[in-house]
Amino acid sequence: MAASAMSMGDAERRDTSSLMADISPPGPGRPYAIVTPAGEAGPLALDPAAIVALYQRHGALLLRGFALDLGAFRAFAGQFCSSSVFNESPDRRLLDAEANIQSVNGGVAAFPLHPELSREPWKPDVCFFACFRPPRAKGATTICDGIELVRHLPEAVRRGLERRRLLYVQRAAPELLDYWLGSATPDDALLAAPPPPCPYVFRRTPDGIVRAFSRPALHKPMFSDAPAFGNFLLFSTFFNGNPTFPLLDDGQPVPEPWLWAIKDVGDRLSAPVAWQAGDLLMLDNSRFMHGRTAILDPDERQIASFFGYLNFAIPDAEEPPGAPWRKAAFRPPQRRAPLPA
Repeated sequence: MAASAMSMGDAERRDTSSLMADISPPGPGRPYAIVTPAGEAGPLALDPAAIVALYQRHGALLLRGFALDLGAFRAFAGQFCSSSVFNESPDRRLLDAEANIQSVNGGVAAFPLHPELSREPWKPDVCFFACFRPPRAKGATTICDGIELVRHLPEAVRRGLERRRLLYVQRAAPELLDYWLGSATPDDALLAAPPPPCPYVFRRTPDGIVRAFSRPALHKPMFSDAPAFGNFLLFSTFFNGNPTFPLLDDGQPVPEPWLWAIKDVGDRLSAPVAWQAGDLLMLDNSRFMHGRTAILDPDERQIASFFGYLNFAIPDAEEPPGAPWRKAAFRPPQRRAPLPA
């Protein structure tokens, strides 16, 4: 049952008293709060400060019943973000080049849980999704709270992941080297001491130059002290068929029983967002993972995405100083070989 801002607990009431909307807090089987208008309104009628308070508390908000078009979507997301990132994965249409608003992946396959762009060191803070035309059947987006996933992991798996790191190692394409180092053919001195904004370390191997970065296997989300699981492991293993990206910090693959245990818990905790026209989902990408069920007709499912960096962010201490993705709309160097999702 929806709860108005005037019938919530003291903290929720204080933070949302100016929202002028009805709030259904998260509940069993639904880890996201639902915000619905008290009357006829677009999302820009909502008090941004109240939305920030709800977002920081819950991490996942579904705005439903508001008048929404591409311009309103851009303006709503822009209230909360200082910059955005372009997702160079395939099968996405560019809807607004200036704001990096794209369609979601246009395929039909189900996607495992993942935080957006977790395969790179510039994983965005927040994901916004806007539904302009929902599918008639299937094609739901699934979401999972990474904090709850850790709480439900088998103890042996949780202990195995604690204090471990994940290592992301890939070939460094010439265009990437040129972008970050200023040279497509860097010498050893430049590889050993990249400029401060560069998020990678580099190593020359017999097969060419590789680049790498690492993150904790269980990390602290932006607005919680509880550990969360959220990385590229599930997508890489169960969609790409590559259980070696990322690796553990000792260079060994994550044990297969751990992967299946994590997947089983994530699947059990996942909740669907059955899209309705005008829905707007705001998701903490440092806490929540998302996926999707299989799609019957990709042409009828029209969903826009905006991946951004919050103007009220608490940046990860592991980010490099002067990270360019927090300064302006960010377009990483384009890859010659496309990547999924």
